[in-house]
Amino acid sequence: MSAWDDLELLLDSPSSLTVTSNARGTVKDKPNFKVEEDVSALRKAIEGLGTTEKTLVEVMTQRSNAQRQLIAKAYEKATGRKLVSDLMGDTHGDFEDVLVALASPLAVYECHEVMKAIKGAGTTESILTEIFASRSNKQIIAMSEAYLAETGRSLIYDLKSEVSGDYGKALLTLAEGKRDESTNVDNNKAKADAKALYEAGEKKWGTDEAKFIDILCHRSVPQLRQTMVEYKNISKKSLQESIESEMSGTLEDLLVAVVKCVKSTPAYFAEKLFKAMKGLGTTESILTRILVSRSEIDLLDIKAEYKKLSGSSLYSQLQSEVSGSYGDILKRLCGQDD
Repeated sequence: MSAWDDLELLLDSPSSLTVTSNARGTVKDKPNFKVEEDVSALRKAIEGLGTTEKTLVEVMTQRSNAQRQLIAKAYEKATGRKLVSDLMGDTHGDFEDVLVALASPLAVYECHEVMKAIKGAGTTESILTEIFASRSNKQIIAMSEAYLAETGRSLIYDLKSEVSGDYGKALLTLAEGKRDESTNVDNNKAKADAKALYEAGEKKWGTDEAKFIDILCHRSVPQLRQTMVEYKNISKKSLQESIESEMSGTLEDLLVAVVKCVKSTPAYFAEKLFKAMKGLGTTESILTRILVSRSEIDLLDIKAEYKKLSGSSLYSQLQSEVSGSYGDILKRLCGQDD
């Protein structure tokens, strides 16, 4: 049975889409944190002959993001150089990418991922889908503020010129960061929404995408979970199955991602990690993005879902898929299974 099957169980389970604490993260504040010691260790590692990668791995993975920001500030004060610039000048490839990600405030890192996705020829919809389907309002708003600070333009304004059609409508709705966050469930509304979705999709010739976008991108997580239960009662198919049979392309991908995240964000990420390491080659950028961005939110839950999905631990899978200092960083972020 997959994480997506038992809807009744979902109704009372927590959701990382509305999470406010970092209790389910793998990375915590380091006790007895001494910023000056970390700065001098990093300087020694970066300024000496050759870079001591082991020190970089140690300092950057064993401190919380808030502590890393204090280190970055103190580093710049001591050297007159930005820590991120020195890391970029001193390392390369996936190792550089993960270090820069860890050295940046989370909202800034996520805003850079969005910038990468919309820069240059063609837009990488899969990255936009992953980020906007899985982030809370608070995260989306922080990312938008970081975007405005870096570019002088609003994120929504730039996205408008990059995405279009129904996919664009849905993505821009999510990018407003205005999903209802109330925890009360209105059963009658859930029944009405389920009926409206059924009539907008399976029951009619052609699909009324706007109805799906409106309900899936605006309703609260508990409300949508109840709506999914009601939908299955009417349709005998799950909402996800209906979307998969009624829609195609990037809109299908986005709405399925939203449904999966509403059910269980950790299971959604576990599946993405699994696919990133499955078959020939590994998609390092996905591993970096998920492990860095979820390390203080719900990585413990993602690890548990990964084990359910694949039968092996995320740590052991990383051990066989990624190597060198880059692999060391990911394994440290992941943490061994207790």
